[in-house]
Amino acid sequence: MKRSASPPEQADRGQASSDQSGKVTALALTPVSRETEVRLDRYLALLREWQAKTNLVAPSTLPHLWTRHVADSLQLLALAPTAKTWLDLGSGGGFPGVVLACALAETPGAVVHLIERNAKKAAFLREAIRVTNAPGRVHFSDIKDIVDRLDDPVDCVTARALAPLHQLIGFAEPVVRRGAKALFLKGQDVEAELTEATKYWNITPHLHASRTGGQGWIVELDHIERRR
Repeated sequence: MKRSASPPEQADRGQASSDQSGKVTALALTPVSRETEVRLDRYLALLREWQAKTNLVAPSTLPHLWTRHVADSLQLLALAPTAKTWLDLGSGGGFPGVVLACALAETPGAVVHLIERNAKKAAFLREAIRVTNAPGRVHFSDIKDIVDRLDDPVDCVTARALAPLHQLIGFAEPVVRRGAKALFLKGQDVEAELTEATKYWNITPHLHASRTGGQGWIVELDHIERRR
């Protein structure tokens, strides 16, 4: 006898269909190797598992992880193609830090430092790095403590959904001063945030429209100097 799918089964099938569609769209925007794709699949499966007990991403974005979060993170690689050492501030659920680490796993000498002060999220990040075998190092600490004492020369510093731009610039200034590039993922209020930031910092930002569409932007900074 043919049995109709129950509402939970229908929801699961709908989720799977949405995931696959989003994955195809995301990888068309930001192509990766087959090996990286497998690592990202493992990471997202772990994230969905942990999401039930730890709030890692906004629940409304779970059906759109590939397009809302993965592609948004992967696009940073094109803006720093030679960068090997990355520093991700306030890594949270791992965007962009874990995604970048997955993508850089085949690059000799690459490493992504992930800073997170929430114990549960730091534990998730460690598990994500373990299951993906990605080149990441999780620092359970405040941002300022790590930025001030990190010995590795940093090529690129990133942040996403963490703090207003003028605060991010303050966090990143020590490593940018030592030669790093900053790439901050921001939303539709980027112009207002830039206006506020210039009250405290001398900067020459380069704005890149997000490949994922919408009203997202990437703020690129190569030089930061505090206003006197």
